Amino acid sequence: MKFDLIIDNGNLWAVRYENCLDNVLDTILDQWNDVAWLRSFFKENISDLSSYFKITDVNQAIYDTIEDSEKLQCLILDISPDANLDEIFRPLENGRTSEMVLGKEKARLHTTPRHASWLRIYAIRLEPGIYVITGGAIKLTRTMQEREHTLLELARMEKVRRFLIDNGISDMDSFNDYLCEMS
Repeated sequence: MKFDLIIDNGNLWAVRYENCLDNVLDTILDQWNDVAWLRSFFKENISDLSSYFKITDVNQAIYDTIEDSEKLQCLILDISPDANLDEIFRPLENGRTSEMVLGKEKARLHTTPRHASWLRIYAIRLEPGIYVITGGAIKLTRTMQEREHTLLELARMEKVRRFLIDNGISDMDSFNDYLCEMS
């Protein structure tokens, strides 16, 4: 497992899984802008799309996804060096009120004109304002446990969290130590 720097100030990283050419952020952003991939995804998940979001037009779902993806990408990648990523990423569990070591977090758009955004970027919080992106998904159900593709993202988050723990990484200092050892 490797880690790619996303923002020059060192506050945002993305996992590059074994045997993958790109890091997960590049991969999900490419998927969310690939009309053929999106068409296939929404056709496979049309029942979730129609029951949870009341959308039956696959073309509308594709359009909404590409538009939301561009906004989410701008929110994350065009962030100023002094911006607070803690305002973008929130605890994965909606009811979590206390901080935890290497907490599981999510980012999504909160203001969309048509419906709630179904795009999610998942990350592990190293410490306040510093995150490692583990993946992302189009979430069309109330919980992640309801579908295989979102369950996979939960498993990936736990895999990265376990990797960090197993390598003695619990904050930015220990993460930097690990990166230095690997280079």
